[in-house]
Amino acid sequence: MKKILYIILFYASLHYTNAQTPNLDKLLQKISLEKNDSSRFYLAFSGLTVSETNPVLDMGNAEIILVHGQKTNDRVCQVLGLACLGYDYRAFGNTARSLEYNLKAKVVAENSKDDRLIFPVYNGLATTYLDLGDYPKAIAYNLASLEKAAHVEVNIFTIFANLTMGEIYLAKNKTDSALIYTQKAYELSMSAGIKEYLGGIYGQLGSIQAKLHNFTLALSYLNLSLEEGYKIKSPKYINISYTAIAEYYLNANQKDSAIAYSKKAIATVQNSAFETMVIKPAKLLTDIYRNVNIDSAFKYSEMHKTAKDSLFSIKAIQQTQLMTFEEEARQQELGVVKAKEGEQRKQYIQYAVIALSIITLIILFLILSRSFIANTKLIEFFGVIALLIVFEFLNLLLHPFLENITHHTPVFMLLALVCIASLLVPMHHRIEKWATHQLVEKNKQVRLAAAKKTIEELENTNK
Repeated sequence: MKKILYIILFYASLHYTNAQTPNLDKLLQKISLEKNDSSRFYLAFSGLTVSETNPVLDMGNAEIILVHGQKTNDRVCQVLGLACLGYDYRAFGNTARSLEYNLKAKVVAENSKDDRLIFPVYNGLATTYLDLGDYPKAIAYNLASLEKAAHVEVNIFTIFANLTMGEIYLAKNKTDSALIYTQKAYELSMSAGIKEYLGGIYGQLGSIQAKLHNFTLALSYLNLSLEEGYKIKSPKYINISYTAIAEYYLNANQKDSAIAYSKKAIATVQNSAFETMVIKPAKLLTDIYRNVNIDSAFKYSEMHKTAKDSLFSIKAIQQTQLMTFEEEARQQELGVVKAKEGEQRKQYIQYAVIALSIITLIILFLILSRSFIANTKLIEFFGVIALLIVFEFLNLLLHPFLENITHHTPVFMLLALVCIASLLVPMHHRIEKWATHQLVEKNKQVRLAAAKKTIEELENTNK
């Protein structure tokens, strides 16, 4: 029953992710009210957009979810936020930052001991090490990811982990292993009805079969990948499929078919948000026409150059957006840290007030109690404790103000604390002297009262 619920929640999250970004404020309210970690996982996932279409927007949403997780100590939101940022930095080609965020996600996920959080993070690390060409680490992390994935319900990350395993082995030219894992990804995709990566699976199967020299089967898979692109109405994935088919025909020395599919790849993305994806097919056409048709070669060479220039401009704009985002994210995280420090300082102030109240009551009890004789050493002991508590209380209370006027300069902070101490010590000395005097006087009265009582008892006895 639980697995059915999780699958329903997962499909709801896919609907949000593929349709439009939900209202994050409302979503965060739902996340805050949801006590079940598994349900919260899919709610948080629904707030993340498709990275391949707009990584900057995706990073913004991921940061909002991450900050919410930090404020509420919600590890689910923290892990998904960090892992998504790691994936998005990969989209920008910034492998170092991708690794940094994936490693941060790993720490939080492992502390949670929740396999549902751990296995996507291990998979993210596997893709990063794949980009770095460190295949042993990529394989180790992805195998660990699949081991953890076996303990939870099948979701999109399970399919992607198997697809990634196939990609790693394909990069290592271990086509038999690549085929096993890519077919596993296909089987899971069909059995679970999660078909978001089906186009990528077919494309990878096509690449594997081409390496195995099963060219007819390879072409069949590439055509299936193309159909999936049309099913989800994605110009990006249609372009990728057409380009792969064009490369297939070029390698088979069927240049007419290669030209036809390259032109289809270009037409698919022209006048769309993915127009820069004409680069690869335009390059293919330039190479084909170079020694055959100078005019066509020039035409597609110019298209290739223009698209590359546009891509460079887009990358520059995205990098600017990224810098702005990183600064906003830094400020948000600083805000979370300051808020937590403020809450902690309030708690410490309350503890100091409670402790000071208890010590004060003890001292007053010792001074005012008429039932027994107290030692002056107790007054001195509790007086020192009270001095320390008062000093710490003032330090906590004045610390933000002192930080502002001293600009965190250690020397000035030390001088300010010395000034506070120089005022407190004489005051403490006077109060201690007064309390000791009161205690001595009280002790005298107690002794005198006790002596009178003893004399009266003796007189009564003699009578």
